[in-house]
Amino acid sequence: MAAAKKAVLGPLVGAVDQGTSSTRFLVFNSKTAELLSHHQVEIKQEFPREGWVEQDPKEILQSVYECIEKTCEKLGQLNIDISNIKAIGVSNQRETTVVWDKLTGEPLYNAVAAPVSPGPSDPVAVVPSGSSVPAAGTSSVWLDLRTQSTVENLSKRIPGNNNFVKSKTGLPLSTYFSAVKLRWLLDNVRKVQRAVEEDRALFGTIDSWLIWSLTGGANGGVHCTDVTNASRTMLFNIHSLEWDKELCEFFEIPMKILPNVRSSSEIYGLMKAGALEGVPISGCLGDQSAALVGQMCFQDGQAKNTYGTGCFLLCNTGRKCVFSEHGLLTTVAYKLGRDKPVYYALEGSVAIAGAVIRWLRDNLGIIQTSEEIEKLAKEVGTSYGCYFVPAFSGLYAPYWEPSARGIICGLTQFTNKCHIAFAALEAVCFQTREILDAMNRDCGIPLSHLQVDGGMTNNKILMQLQADILYIPVVKPSMPETTALGAAMAAGAAEGVGVWSLEPEDLSAVTMERFEPQINAEESEIRYSTWKKAVMKSVGWVTTQSSESGDPSIFCSLPLGFFIVSSMVMLIGARYISGIP
Repeated sequence: MAAAKKAVLGPLVGAVDQGTSSTRFLVFNSKTAELLSHHQVEIKQEFPREGWVEQDPKEILQSVYECIEKTCEKLGQLNIDISNIKAIGVSNQRETTVVWDKLTGEPLYNAVAAPVSPGPSDPVAVVPSGSSVPAAGTSSVWLDLRTQSTVENLSKRIPGNNNFVKSKTGLPLSTYFSAVKLRWLLDNVRKVQRAVEEDRALFGTIDSWLIWSLTGGANGGVHCTDVTNASRTMLFNIHSLEWDKELCEFFEIPMKILPNVRSSSEIYGLMKAGALEGVPISGCLGDQSAALVGQMCFQDGQAKNTYGTGCFLLCNTGRKCVFSEHGLLTTVAYKLGRDKPVYYALEGSVAIAGAVIRWLRDNLGIIQTSEEIEKLAKEVGTSYGCYFVPAFSGLYAPYWEPSARGIICGLTQFTNKCHIAFAALEAVCFQTREILDAMNRDCGIPLSHLQVDGGMTNNKILMQLQADILYIPVVKPSMPETTALGAAMAAGAAEGVGVWSLEPEDLSAVTMERFEPQINAEESEIRYSTWKKAVMKSVGWVTTQSSESGDPSIFCSLPLGFFIVSSMVMLIGARYISGIP
């Protein structure tokens, strides 16, 4: 990974890759796209209540500074002059919501996550055991489920024949996106309410929090976001590329706390501290858009799938919005310059991919490390009819079914942990196929191959299974850090930096590893249809009331009429026994 121990000629570009499980800083040669050095720091996730996922924004910021300093030290050991770093890009976990005090720079609550996955380029996340009480100064992470009742109340206010939220944002009303998390904070956290009333509050996703802090914070920090992150808030009109007044009024969000929306490639501000003080921050992309750019999917119909704790499949639809009729999201892919056109994408997400491996390790204990899953699966080479639907927090695209829960079915007395391990890997591939099928129906152009990246792509059994189940080739770049690469490309190409050309003839050729289908089409279809049957068995396991309240009382599951009748019987019985007339 590291370059030879000699000075590197030519400009370099750094990239912050901030995911839910870790933060990394990576430095690339802008002429060859070679990764020269990097450093990674793990980030804690906090689970103060079931279904709540939070992170400390100050810990996230400190991890960025640490990664930058350590990477610069490593470059020095390689005799690489850090003054060659001409720009920095930011790629971040999307939807995760932060509100902070613009006068003190202090977060007003933890970062609240979207309902849980690490960043796409993260390996399978390692979540510390145990949970902790939320401290002042946290963000709302993307897999957090506390806003389900908020969503249900809001949905009642949308006319059945006029879903203006989806038509303006490309998104369904869901716990997943930032607006409902921000609404929850405004409704439930007094410190946030007071700061808004006193005009001290700023809102942002992780990119906004980092750019504001890195460019000076309370001393002149730049409060901005890019179009890709803004498009995931449910407050942003993806047609006009502006915050939407009607949407902000619907969610009752004061527009004064929102960041300025910029393109994905322009100078936002300069680093104000640390080893790279004075270097411009000039690229910003949500993690999935960054991976799309890093995979160089610049043509209509090109698609990539990123395998991390979750899976995210994006298909570039060009300069037109394609609205899905099959449960996918319409989102902004990128806008690589202030005066450049905006490009759109269809997106489908699998909430539980690498997370199912972590579950087998941490909850069932059938593996000690995440890497062991490949060895177990290889021992048997089949699931022996076992199917695993890991709907731990409901089904996402293309179903959007919150009542679903995880199941393992098709078990026999011969099933062992190896078969379950194999079924877990198959589950990732089946879920990807469901999204790809939906994309094919929406776009009308079947994919000829799928480009892949992310930590899980190191698992060769998984990649071969994916090719078999999709029945098309799966193509993996030899340099897997496509998310960080995309952020670096955007930063280096920005006007005023100009060290990275995005012209097709100038883009570096990337060597690829290719996985071809090795089973016949009929077998692939039989396995897929059985999977669909298993998915249907997972639906309808929970009701909103029981999952939201967390009340273990038996009465929360009894019909009201039975509860009333039984209470009357007990009351009459008590009066009879006591002799009261």
